[in-house]
Amino acid sequence: MRKILSLILTILFSIIIIPQEKNIWFPSGMNIQPFTANFLEPKAGFSYLLGREEIRLDIGTSADIFLHSNDNKHLSFGTDLFTYTRLRGRSSFHFPVEAIDYLFGINSGYKIIEDKNEYGFRFRFSHISAHLVDGAFDNSIKDWRNGRPPRTYSREFLELFPYYRTGSLRIYTGFTYLVHVNPGYVGKFIFQSGFDYFADKLIADIVTPFLAYDFKLMKINKYSGNHIIAAGIKFGDFNAKGISILYSYFAGKSIHGEYFNLNENYSTLGINVDI
Repeated sequence: MRKILSLILTILFSIIIIPQEKNIWFPSGMNIQPFTANFLEPKAGFSYLLGREEIRLDIGTSADIFLHSNDNKHLSFGTDLFTYTRLRGRSSFHFPVEAIDYLFGINSGYKIIEDKNEYGFRFRFSHISAHLVDGAFDNSIKDWRNGRPPRTYSREFLELFPYYRTGSLRIYTGFTYLVHVNPGYVGKFIFQSGFDYFADKLIADIVTPFLAYDFKLMKINKYSGNHIIAAGIKFGDFNAKGISILYSYFAGKSIHGEYFNLNENYSTLGINVDI
């Protein structure tokens, strides 16, 4: 009896001290939540460019395919599929499509959770291609609008985003290397940094105010900075699915590949369905 009791205690002690591993295919949610103000993130919604009669329509998603958990450590592998579309607002609900950008790729995320703190990184390998669409063609003059004909723009890149979260404040840096880019005079390296902060919930414990900022340093002939500030409210938890209503301010090179060397400065008001 004593031997049996000793064996049971040994097994129970082993279960307690040995980290429990778990493998999940197609887990719900995301291991690494999207970085709020970083533009190249999964979005499903639209933004109205204030004062410009233009609309950006985002249709994209990221999904974790496999998640390995070992105690407080979590490793995931997944995929990304995005489109970013630029439309003009016209009367009678007519929205000519001017430009569209496609992104697809794979990702991996690793994080360690310690009490209210979390740190880790996200890695991505992706391809982007950009195209002008018929809404950018002016039939009255039989030419492309604003004297900008279609041109080839594509890139394949490796991206690494280390981050640290304490509570609901997350800070991050980003390093991107363009394995291939066309046109060739675009710089091979992109450097980023930023943060997102989600305040305490309001109104029936479902409304979460947030503030986020992203800075990107990139080279097109010479280095210049892109700034994105985002603020709004999210209906739901900051690290889970929900719906966000947000205001954003953008200053820097265009987010669309067909206009990659065009300087833009504008504010937006939009809605996003957060994954």
